[in-house]
Amino acid sequence: MNNLTLKSASLIACILLIGLNPNYAQDTKKRSAQGKKKPNPVFASITDNPSLPRVLLIGDSISIGYTLPTRKLLEGKVNVHRPPTNCGPTSKGLSEIDTWLGEGKWDVIHFNWGLHDLKYITERGGLAKAPDQGKQQIPIEQYRANLEQLVKRLTKTDAVLIWRNTTPVPEGAAGRVVGDSKRYNEAAAKVMKKYGVRTHDMYNFVMPRIDEIMRPANVHFTPEGSEALAETVAAEISQVLK
Repeated sequence: MNNLTLKSASLIACILLIGLNPNYAQDTKKRSAQGKKKPNPVFASITDNPSLPRVLLIGDSISIGYTLPTRKLLEGKVNVHRPPTNCGPTSKGLSEIDTWLGEGKWDVIHFNWGLHDLKYITERGGLAKAPDQGKQQIPIEQYRANLEQLVKRLTKTDAVLIWRNTTPVPEGAAGRVVGDSKRYNEAAAKVMKKYGVRTHDMYNFVMPRIDEIMRPANVHFTPEGSEALAETVAAEISQVLK
């Protein structure tokens, strides 16, 4: 059978399928719609109220979780923005920070990197079984050096900077080791002290509440946990804006 005959047979099969199934077009549209992910409202662009301060939240999925409740808490008081992405490790920050900052003026920048830096990865970039397999994505000394470069860049904005330290790694969390958040926070604290950057101590806020607000064996938070984090973020921002 030649190619022309094959194409003709396929076309006839499609016509028969559509004829036998009157809902074919509707089913196709439904499958197509199901295959498309709804845009995350966290990443929606914000129309500023020009009379209010502008605040930028930088961080990974933990910050993604507290962005919307923080906006709600500060509604009518602050324009709360964030980059339309997971800000990942410090290496991603170094490559994209200028894009995230944009051209506008920021009054406050609340920022964090850490959980992606300290995680163990395979050669292909997937999560490794820590600490016996793979390697940390950004070793602690490189993390500190990267963070220093990022702080230097952020200070050029003349915004008030708030470093939000990294939340704990609970027992059983894939690709990470319990205690590494504390180690990386200690390295970050030296950078913040050197440049006089205020620290939002979310680590010690979470530690006594791990079982209450974090998912089991997971670095992420329950919806109620993200709400609790948002309250601390809104309080920090409100405090510096006074």
